[in-house]
Amino acid sequence: MTDHALLLVNLGSPASTSVADVRSYLNQFLMDPYVIDLPWPVRRLLVSLILFKRPEQSAHAYASIWWEEGSPLVVLSRRLQQAVTAQWTHGPVELAMRYGEPSIESTLVRMAGQGIKRITLAPLYPQFADSTVTTVIEEAKRVVREHNLDVQFSILQPFYDQPEYLDALVASARPHLQQDFDHLLLSFHGLPERHLKKLNPGHCFEGGGDCCASAPPEVVATCYRGQCLRTAAEFAKRMGLPDGKWSVSFQSRLGRAKWIDPYTEARLDELAGMGVRKVLVMCPAFVADCIETLEEIGDRGKEQFREAGGEELVLVPCLNDDPQWARALSALCERAPLAL
Repeated sequence: MTDHALLLVNLGSPASTSVADVRSYLNQFLMDPYVIDLPWPVRRLLVSLILFKRPEQSAHAYASIWWEEGSPLVVLSRRLQQAVTAQWTHGPVELAMRYGEPSIESTLVRMAGQGIKRITLAPLYPQFADSTVTTVIEEAKRVVREHNLDVQFSILQPFYDQPEYLDALVASARPHLQQDFDHLLLSFHGLPERHLKKLNPGHCFEGGGDCCASAPPEVVATCYRGQCLRTAAEFAKRMGLPDGKWSVSFQSRLGRAKWIDPYTEARLDELAGMGVRKVLVMCPAFVADCIETLEEIGDRGKEQFREAGGEELVLVPCLNDDPQWARALSALCERAPLAL
């Protein structure tokens, strides 16, 4: 039975570690209006300035974590695809990347050409953001519209608080948290504050205090930071971690805009200054290890923590192709609602 396919979509990766391939990838990524939400002329100018030096720096970073099989993100996503294939009984399981290859466009066109008319679209992001979830959905819509594809979608919703996801996260992390450590830092990918304010203009960063932590459900539905805080709190609760043993931060800032905080770099310095000697770092905004986990945290973060006076930083792997995660993802996709 092949009438209901599953399409997993992750962020993507350069085709290689060459400066040219990294520049091409970064250009596609940064020119997405859901990533840099500025008018096209301003975005084009800004991205052109970024592409002057950034590709060479990023190429070096990619080279430091590249595997023989290729990009860790792509390799791990393919392994997850294979693991989910054993769970999804309704049809084929395909994989696409929002940026780079295999593209959403080429994959959807091929699937439609094979006669597949129903697809569950699964953006592999636990928490909602326009720059991750929305751009995947809109790209899929564009492809269907421009190629006039006869395809009906169900769409996996953000699963930051779903028991299957949280239980898989706990199970995969538990062996690492059973060792002695002083503090667990849950480092999520950052976003510019304006991305949050645009979706909830009357709520975000108003009135003092941590508004994301106390936001009502209707706000949390589109509040990335609020969803990250809930993922972290639910994880800590399931692991039985006491207050003070864990904290949340946000990484991967780019540019001069104000990003959501606290910042991971500042938090690592702060923890070292508080006498924390061994810190574990998890990155629950990612389901597959990538340059932001392996290089930014596993290499640069480790070096920074030691220079600040800490002794050991241990990066806890992402869910990757963990069997329980594959089962959880398949179950979550079974419940994906039909898109209008």
